[in-house]
Amino acid sequence: MPELEYVDVHGHRRAFVRTGSGPALLLLHGLGCDHTTWAPVIASLAKRYTVIAPDLLGHGSSAKPRADYSVGGYANGMRDLLTVLGIDRVTVVGHSFGGGVAMQFAYQFPERCERLILVSSGGLGPEVTPAIRAITTPGFHQAMGLLTLPGLRHIGTAGMRALAATGRRSLRDLGEAADIFESFKDPHTRAAIRHVVRAVVDWKGQIVTVSDRAYLTEAMPMCVIWGRNDQIIPVRHAGNAAVLAPSARVEVLPNAGHFPHKDHPQRFTRIVNDFIRTTEPATYDRERWRDLLEAGPQVVPLQSEAGEAPVAPVHVLGAGA
Repeated sequence: MPELEYVDVHGHRRAFVRTGSGPALLLLHGLGCDHTTWAPVIASLAKRYTVIAPDLLGHGSSAKPRADYSVGGYANGMRDLLTVLGIDRVTVVGHSFGGGVAMQFAYQFPERCERLILVSSGGLGPEVTPAIRAITTPGFHQAMGLLTLPGLRHIGTAGMRALAATGRRSLRDLGEAADIFESFKDPHTRAAIRHVVRAVVDWKGQIVTVSDRAYLTEAMPMCVIWGRNDQIIPVRHAGNAAVLAPSARVEVLPNAGHFPHKDHPQRFTRIVNDFIRTTEPATYDRERWRDLLEAGPQVVPLQSEAGEAPVAPVHVLGAGA
């Protein structure tokens, strides 16, 4: 991994790695992770692109203040970080919660975003693993404080990694879950993650989705990558993307879980390279943006029976073999 760099933005330390040369690629990690989640693909991507992989606020080596942890706040933070680094336009790659931030960044700052690549992304449907919903419950902070005491934490992480090592598809993401559980030993991290989750999830599931604004991707190339065996966010959410944004490229990787960039780094890099090679970067056109907004979505946003969130279709469209 490249050496971590630091800058202060609004008085808060932001950690990031920067490597490579060429068009800029912004990599946004998921909930409870940090820039190291991209370790299997950074070196190969850096052969063609200037790769920027930050630790989001509240994660990794970045500051963990009492602050705005909404997806809009994170999008603002990425805009400001890129401005400090002198980078005007990027292709944004977002994994899980980072996918939600990526979509919000593209929505708020279309003039700064050339393409959108979503990896097992949040924001495309209501379902999410009960473990994430549990973070929103009263007492989570105190309970996790006890569970992450040295003895219990070591037993828990060792057990999760042992289960992941069995090779069962339904357990393959437990290795990464163990790393996230390990990070919860820090009370500042627990508090920040709780604020993040409460901004986007309640006891029913995800409450922030792109369903009603996905039509705006007509003005921006979008690629969706998912693992077929994802146990965190169901793969059928990739089908939502295909319905809501018919021009999007959708790739579902077999024998991959919630972290397809770690399960199949070479395949993941090839998809990213091919997508960027075969698409023209979006250019912000105010008149076209206004026309899209005036026309509204051509596909009715998918709704649940309660009218609160998209419902995933029963099959994945455009899935890769």
